[in-house]
Amino acid sequence: MGSYTDLLRTSGVARIIAAQLTARFPSGMLSLAFLLHVEQQTGSYGAAGLVLAATSIGQAIAGPMTSRLMGRFGMRPVLITTLVVCVTGVVAIGVLTLTVPLYMIVGFVVGLSTPPVQPAVRTIYPKMVNSRQLTPLFSLDASAQEIIWVVGPVVTTFVATQIGTVWAILLAAVLMVVGGVWFISSPELGRVRIPRSKRRFGTVLARPPVLLATVVGFLLIGACAAIEAGVVAAFGHDGAEAGIVLAIFSIGSLGGGLFLGHVPIGPWSTARRMLIVFVGTALAAFVMDFWWLSVTLFIAGIGIAPALAVLFAIVSASVKFSDTAEAYGWVGTGQLIGAALGSALAGFLIDDFGAQGAFWAAAAIAFVGFLVPALARRWHPDLRGRDASPIPDTEPVPLQPS
Repeated sequence: MGSYTDLLRTSGVARIIAAQLTARFPSGMLSLAFLLHVEQQTGSYGAAGLVLAATSIGQAIAGPMTSRLMGRFGMRPVLITTLVVCVTGVVAIGVLTLTVPLYMIVGFVVGLSTPPVQPAVRTIYPKMVNSRQLTPLFSLDASAQEIIWVVGPVVTTFVATQIGTVWAILLAAVLMVVGGVWFISSPELGRVRIPRSKRRFGTVLARPPVLLATVVGFLLIGACAAIEAGVVAAFGHDGAEAGIVLAIFSIGSLGGGLFLGHVPIGPWSTARRMLIVFVGTALAAFVMDFWWLSVTLFIAGIGIAPALAVLFAIVSASVKFSDTAEAYGWVGTGQLIGAALGSALAGFLIDDFGAQGAFWAAAAIAFVGFLVPALARRWHPDLRGRDASPIPDTEPVPLQPS
């Protein structure tokens, strides 16, 4: 734990982690908040799933594109523009009574304008700490991200069930504004400039570690989203049990991230962590009981943050600094799409098979998430004893004839 203490004492690290965590926190709230709100408005989880699918399409288009634009126009102009549009769309879904097609259109706009905070902060990190601190920083950030993806739904569940789904959406909008302004005003955004990439758009995704991280992130967060929907369906909208189970899920993830964050990263690292997620999720699918789900989802959670930390590290070590924003844009898009489609798939299965259907989906997704890195381990960087910093950009140096 000493390395984490040293990290937080490094100038600006604690502030930038807190700011980006607040700015990105709504990402862990909105999928479930939209699912609950649209289901209440329409009476169908399937209709809610269509809205989430439209949102995910917008995110798929926007993620790497807005990230790449930060190298052309600067981080702050892109972040400010997307923040304003996204908040407007989120509020519209919460307060306006719309038809399903209109919900889908607004959801698409929300996804299209999702602020690229994750690529921005992951691009900044290597410029804030030395190479020895970078891998622990990714581990700490991964644990913080689990607050977003796991605690976010807990907050959403409590607010939606105790106050109302509209207030859950509006709370996400408020956090988006507060966190976005805090992050955008951070001094580090003015000190770090992303070089303009000279490669064609999408070329970075052809690098095997980036593609691997994008696919595994999609599957991992998709499984988490299906679990969240299943827990809510198992315990209903009116009790505290769902929030408690999801909180225990988050404790497992946070603990795993902090205690396994220093394990050396080898070719099997991602597969081993995803195996933990699959085993816990598969066990959870057998019994829809409070204590059984609490124990099994705690086990599943242990693998989540460590898996994310590995994904961040292998991307950082595999691309040039000018390509890091776009690379993390693709990874972030994969995770966001996973959250939306995982919830959508779970919604349709809940309609047909009850809460257990969502856990079947989550277990299947997590199993694929284990198979992919296991089969692709030869493309997985071995970072044992290696620096996880991005590859420096180099320019040809003209020489004067002597």
